[in-house]
Amino acid sequence: MALDAVETTLISREIQHQLPKTTDPKIQIAGNFAPVPEHPISHNLPITGKIPECIKGVYVRNGANPHFQPTAGHHLFDGDGMVHAVKFKNGTASYACRFTETERLVQEHKLGRPAFPKAIGELHGHSGLARLALFYTRGLFGLIDHSHGMGVANAGLVYFNNKLLAMSEDDLPYHLQITPSGDLKTVERYDFDNQLDSTMIAHPKIDPETNELFALSYNVIQKPYLKYFRFSPDGTKSKDVDIQLSEPTMMHDFAITEKFVVIPDQQVVFKIFEMIQGGSPVVYDKNKVSRFGILDKYASDASSIKWVEVPECFCFHLWNAWEDEETEEVVVIGSCMTPADSIFNESDQGLQSVLSEIRLNLKTGKSTRRPILSSDEQVNLEAGMVNKNKLGRKTQFAYLAIAEPWPKVSGFAKVDLLSGQVKKFFYGDEKFGGEPLFLPRDPNSENEDDGYILAFVHDEKMWKSELQIINAVTLELEASIKLPSRVPYGFHGTFISAKDLATQQRYETMDDGCNSGFFFG
Repeated sequence: MALDAVETTLISREIQHQLPKTTDPKIQIAGNFAPVPEHPISHNLPITGKIPECIKGVYVRNGANPHFQPTAGHHLFDGDGMVHAVKFKNGTASYACRFTETERLVQEHKLGRPAFPKAIGELHGHSGLARLALFYTRGLFGLIDHSHGMGVANAGLVYFNNKLLAMSEDDLPYHLQITPSGDLKTVERYDFDNQLDSTMIAHPKIDPETNELFALSYNVIQKPYLKYFRFSPDGTKSKDVDIQLSEPTMMHDFAITEKFVVIPDQQVVFKIFEMIQGGSPVVYDKNKVSRFGILDKYASDASSIKWVEVPECFCFHLWNAWEDEETEEVVVIGSCMTPADSIFNESDQGLQSVLSEIRLNLKTGKSTRRPILSSDEQVNLEAGMVNKNKLGRKTQFAYLAIAEPWPKVSGFAKVDLLSGQVKKFFYGDEKFGGEPLFLPRDPNSENEDDGYILAFVHDEKMWKSELQIINAVTLELEASIKLPSRVPYGFHGTFISAKDLATQQRYETMDDGCNSGFFFG
């Protein structure tokens, strides 16, 4: 009761001050960014058009969906993880959405209130320090338990070694199960059978040739600030490779090639000391020079890493990378954002996200960078992918969200990375969506763009949501699936084929013992 009284006083003081746009819940979770309740499985959804016969399996997409109304500051990235799933079978579709039952969400649900601090929205300045002190004091008295993770699992999804994993870079992954009906269950906080004892970023990479999974882990408190590791196809983890950095750096994403991992060390860093001075711990360091590290994928230590400077470069996401043998360069495709910290800290300057080709010369140690689109075609491109069967290899096409009017997504662009030609598909009048997912029609097809784009779309006039399926060659709408629940704008997704689903269900135990939690109504 005493701690609750202190928190109430703290909140009353916080709400007397105007919050910046980046942490104001009236902005961050307004409109279709607002959360929704869970929705149990619904079958035989209405379809306009025809679902292509090759689409068999489940499309899953993650997102931030706060279970409790924020009491103070809140950033979009702070929301609890919720996964939306559309299952395709025999030309029909079903839909469900469920919270990922993280350790923090299960505890907060039992308490009936938020208890864990929000990493971006609340941990600013002196009030942020006070919140941390309250949180750890509650832990000291056994009122909450933070020893099993504090993450929200709201960003990435990957299907690896017969397991669907939900991830955010502040925790271990969470293992989710897709039931035979197409519903979702949380199995456990997953440490790869006691092999992983650190966080894992939300964008691990699966090599399409070897089926290995490559990942990073960063720490904002203690050294080593960065670790690299990989998993064999059967889930066996390599030893950690400690990568020496002078300060903790935000690394939301990275890239792989056939031989290398490409590691960005950029200008958005963590400085906890800034909180003592009343600021945000997420800082744009204008004196730091951005660079990319090139490391052999199978290196046992970081002694051979080669750092190449790329001044004034911040890529929140890297879409692909490959080796150019003729020039002895590593080619990196990413969206370069300015201002670099505009997602986290309020800025009067409008955000620009420029799709760029970055060349890292391993022989000279120099870099070049150029925009891929011409100046008259330039639009903000953020969130998307290349053909997953081409990851780490030279690719012609990328499918990227047109993030306009920022932060909404009005459609997607199919970009020819070699010629700079761009073709655009818009979701419709007052319709907005998110990340376009490219699904190859046939893994063995010789045509890189032979497949379909899947995207959740929300009609802001009718206040209805749908899943659109677009032919990636013609950019024509093939089908629209009407959804029984509103789907908020979210983050990243993946597709699990019917064949992989059948394999998963053979491996998973289906009794009550496989579930760590329960469904939230």
